[in-house]
Amino acid sequence: MQKIELGLKEQGTINPAFGDKESDEQPQLTVDIEEPQTEETLEETADKSVDLVYSLNGRPPWYLCVLLGFQHYILAFGGIIAVPLILAEPLCIKDNNVAKSQLISTIFFVSGLCTLLQTTLGTRLPILQGGTFSFITPTLAILALPKWRCPAPNSPVMLSMQLQNGTSPLQMENSDEIWMSRMREIQGAILVASLLQIVLGFSGLVGLVLRFIGPLAIAPTINLIGLSLFIEAGKKSGGHWGIAALTVSLILLFSQYLSNVNVPMIAYKDKKWKVFQYPLFKLFSALFGMCGGWLVCFLLTIFDVLPSKSDQYGFSARTDISLDAMKNSPWFHVPYPGQWGLPTVSLSSVLGMMAGVLASTMESIGDYYACARLSGAPPPPTHAINRGIAVEGIGCILAALWGTGNGTTSYSQNIAALGITKVGSRLVIQTTGILMIILGIFGKFGAVFITIPDPVIGGMFLVMFGMIAAVGISNLQYVDLNSSRNLLILGFSTFSGLVLPTWFHSNPGIIDTGIKELDQVIVVLFTTHMFIGGFFGFILDNTIPGTDKERGIKSWQDKVQGESKSTCDQSCYDIPFCTPIFKRFRCFQYLPFLPSYNTIQDGTSK
Repeated sequence: MQKIELGLKEQGTINPAFGDKESDEQPQLTVDIEEPQTEETLEETADKSVDLVYSLNGRPPWYLCVLLGFQHYILAFGGIIAVPLILAEPLCIKDNNVAKSQLISTIFFVSGLCTLLQTTLGTRLPILQGGTFSFITPTLAILALPKWRCPAPNSPVMLSMQLQNGTSPLQMENSDEIWMSRMREIQGAILVASLLQIVLGFSGLVGLVLRFIGPLAIAPTINLIGLSLFIEAGKKSGGHWGIAALTVSLILLFSQYLSNVNVPMIAYKDKKWKVFQYPLFKLFSALFGMCGGWLVCFLLTIFDVLPSKSDQYGFSARTDISLDAMKNSPWFHVPYPGQWGLPTVSLSSVLGMMAGVLASTMESIGDYYACARLSGAPPPPTHAINRGIAVEGIGCILAALWGTGNGTTSYSQNIAALGITKVGSRLVIQTTGILMIILGIFGKFGAVFITIPDPVIGGMFLVMFGMIAAVGISNLQYVDLNSSRNLLILGFSTFSGLVLPTWFHSNPGIIDTGIKELDQVIVVLFTTHMFIGGFFGFILDNTIPGTDKERGIKSWQDKVQGESKSTCDQSCYDIPFCTPIFKRFRCFQYLPFLPSYNTIQDGTSK
């Protein structure tokens, strides 16, 4: 999982001009027309590293933080909003837009809390926390069990309520209780399963496992995360392929073709108006692309160009489908722990959800390296990875307590945005976290974004999930692809990650060991694409004989060591205000999630 940072190498690099020594000053974003920056200077900077506008410790002005933070909010919105929309039908709230709005507000609120927690006390990288698709598969498997299937319309519902003197079935017509009971089951599974992630982080076992993880374990895992979501991207894009193609084209236009085009802008500075060049398209490519597709759909809806009947092709591109959500949603909705009731715990659900936790952990480890590379930071040390995984476990527990129906993990889409926008400032992501908390409280604001047409979201998915799959493949750049050993491991693990889940989905109920809990665990594990690919890749890569050079581990380690010497020190991973205390007392050197462990015990700090 460490090698994902190499996969995005060409997308973002480190600009020494915005290093730690100048982090207290605002980097010069604007170029005065009277004193333009020469091409020779730009080329010289690009030769040394990639052109980051703001690096990890950069401090953009507050208004730019808000704008860039809002862009990250919008970019994450497509992936985060997909979680409650995917779970709506199995949770039995397919047509309950008010419940959907509450779930959306809750997941954004908790994502904001977890983002602040991760960027402040976790890895301290500019890494946004959001809903994870790694939890979707086990969640769907749990909700597909016979006892959690949605009741037939207009039929009384049998609910089992645990009383002090036993279990008493009560007939209830309350539709809210129908989906809340299912939500509480998911909450309990995530709550207990996330303890595994906390143990892995705080005990340092993650760092130990990293020694056995190579590119051949990382590549199929990350690749399958993107490939396994092609059905969701296809469903949403298929609502209107023209709109989806337009959204993709706009994102590519702004992020690639116009990335080097600076827009003339006017600012009042030093008691006079100045014209300066601003990289507007580079910084807000995702926002412009999505808003452009949204605007076209709005105009087509206003002029009644799109079909008005739900059974006609193109109806899902209308922006007035979910207007009732805006009318019925409250102005303010403050999510709180236990708002759906007390979580329930069952062994089969917990064991099944652990597969999602492990897959999410493997995904996040790779994201840390990618984020460090794109934000101008050195490769994360062991203590930062341990602490980051533990904080993600805490975040998943918070998500379970609040009832998002999902956990939280590092968001690959926003990491990819760092490479596109060349802005890797931690302060921007922290601003995003604050925005997510504030806007998560405003119910009407969250309801507005329900009007984003599915084809627009599908277009974003095509770009985001395609990039994730490509990042997984790019980890193979240091592997000897002329080796039949490596080709066998890569091909088998990737292909198995596609075949087995498809077969299990096509043959429900085929597993019957006589133990219901064991059946559920097997089904959940073998319908999780990234778990299968990562498991086979990990086992085969560590059992089939091969040299470190052949496996790509030696090349990757040499690359990391070379980068560590040429970048800034690792103080950016220290916990604020506490590191001097940790290094002063020797008792802290034995804790694998503190900076003192890395410098005294582990001895890996450069």
